[in-house]
Amino acid sequence: MNVEDILIPAKAIRSEKWQLGNLISGELQPNGIVLIFCSDYRGINSGSAEIMDYRTVRKELYKLSKLDFEVPVCDLGDLISGKSHQDTHYILQELLLMCHRNNAIPIVVGGSNDLAFSLFSALNLHQKNLTYTQISNVISLINDGGEITEQNFLSKIISGRNFTLKNYHHLGYQKHLNELDSVKLMKEVDFEVIRLAEMMNSTENTEPYFRRADLVTLNCDAVESLGDGFSVNPQVNGLNRREICAYMKETGLSQNLKSAGIFNFNADSDTFFNHQLLAQMIWHLIEGINIQRSHPKERQFEKFWVMIDDAEIAFQRDIFTGLWYFGDDDKAENLIPCSRREYDAAKRGELHRRFSKT
Repeated sequence: MNVEDILIPAKAIRSEKWQLGNLISGELQPNGIVLIFCSDYRGINSGSAEIMDYRTVRKELYKLSKLDFEVPVCDLGDLISGKSHQDTHYILQELLLMCHRNNAIPIVVGGSNDLAFSLFSALNLHQKNLTYTQISNVISLINDGGEITEQNFLSKIISGRNFTLKNYHHLGYQKHLNELDSVKLMKEVDFEVIRLAEMMNSTENTEPYFRRADLVTLNCDAVESLGDGFSVNPQVNGLNRREICAYMKETGLSQNLKSAGIFNFNADSDTFFNHQLLAQMIWHLIEGINIQRSHPKERQFEKFWVMIDDAEIAFQRDIFTGLWYFGDDDKAENLIPCSRREYDAAKRGELHRRFSKT
């Protein structure tokens, strides 16, 4: 595949030495971050594949501070949509595989939410037993057997014979927008489903669902809208501006992050602040990745024992990060990420159901 045939290079944007734009290049570098902007929205009702203008987003992103970032960033440009929506999925997957072969983290920006299927599919070819965290206000499990859309892509991931989904976390759903049966089904198969109310004001309680995620995607419908709409399906309720930036940082802080996507953004918005917000969300994601890369690979833990009935239950705290885990294992990868709040609840005799499955 010739990359030049499927991408429109980003136009040069002048940046000061201290700005992020000074760190961004047009060449993919191993172990770096890769930005891919997409304009194919045919996965939503009445969606099109017309080329979107991301210049304002780029200008706002490039002028932000690069702080002490060391992870190289590549802006590959705008993906040229295929003749059909399925063609776009295929092209995107090939591009993502190229990133994975270089151990680079692709961040796909724009396009309809079903493009998350391509991120999962490409990553599944690269490694198995994936942990996928999605922030979305809706849980759609339609299984119509048709072409990939934002209504059926999640069902295709969960039921795909060739897919190895170890954990799935669905964050930010809103009760009044969802079928009760869909929520019940997700819980019955032991997937974590977290309401919007549990994510508001602080990331502390839901941070554990990001900590080991291989893939994180955001449906912008889960963000409250400004002006003419932050998303293509604007919502009056959702995560606010500060909250979504904080969760983008948590995404970057994942110990296992291999790929990320931000979908259903309203690229046609005439509201400047919507473009500025998206730019700052991307910046916080990049910041999180840089912080995680600076953490020591060898981890030390403090162990805490809790008595529940007649059983001794172990929790452990990472000495460097202060983050909490459930389990008695000496291998960090076998511990279950948790919050301080869950440890405190265990001391009161309340053990979260996901710990009882171990």
